[in-house]
Amino acid sequence: MKGERKSGEGKGLRVPGTEENFFLKSDVIAYLDLIDRLSGRHPVNILVAGKQGCGKSTLVRQFAARTGRPLATFQVGILSEPGQLFGEHRLKGGRTCFQEFLFPKAIRTPRCVIHLEEINRPEHPKALNMLFSILSEDRSAWTDELGRLEVADNVVFFATLNEGDEFIGTEMLDAALRDRFYVMMLDYLPPDIEREVLLKKTGIGEAEALTIVNIAEKLRHNHHDPVLVSTRHTLMIAELVNLGSTVRDAFVNSLQLGADTLETILLSLHLELGLCEKSNGAGYRAY
Repeated sequence: MKGERKSGEGKGLRVPGTEENFFLKSDVIAYLDLIDRLSGRHPVNILVAGKQGCGKSTLVRQFAARTGRPLATFQVGILSEPGQLFGEHRLKGGRTCFQEFLFPKAIRTPRCVIHLEEINRPEHPKALNMLFSILSEDRSAWTDELGRLEVADNVVFFATLNEGDEFIGTEMLDAALRDRFYVMMLDYLPPDIEREVLLKKTGIGEAEALTIVNIAEKLRHNHHDPVLVSTRHTLMIAELVNLGSTVRDAFVNSLQLGADTLETILLSLHLELGLCEKSNGAGYRAY
């Protein structure tokens, strides 16, 4: 990754480095270009939803890097009370004082990308209440400690989330809050694009990359007991294989997958020659 560079009003805010071999659909890239232009008229909110490990957080970093914007990321999962993003009262030198956090600095920084990671995983649902006015047309909020805070020009808010019963600790996003976002959906990469990513990022051979992707596709689309195998997982598996592990052992160790289940998949692949070898990645390009 290329070196990050400092930017913006807020201390600690940097423009992230670009990441090579990150692929998105062409229409998603075009949509991100529109968002970049739209933010010149007013701050914009984007909600990125999709399966785990499909590149949501990387998309946000890439958008900031490609547009030369400082990035500030906030873990919503640690929030337990309203206003916690803005700061907190602390005891210092025997006196109580208010310590301002990075969030107020970020929203006051022109062109900043603000990433609210796992927005549907706060410790307490009311912890997000202060975001309503920040994300609304008013684009401001009042706190007793900091006064009126106004969102700077060209700011883009990205919120990412995983939704589904398999994600412990998540909540359904409040409808009124969700209504403030444009929505973008991400999914797994097409097999031929995923294979190319494994080749370029891990250095494994073509045959090994194809085998990993074939097994992952079989597990994902198992009608009886589907297994969520993210691109993050296939990259981890490919790295192990590149260091000498067998594909079978890499899958078992990375996914805590039963050996019997994997043997069934491997047998099925031997019987279905050519699975996933057809190119269906049209419309994807590096971003």
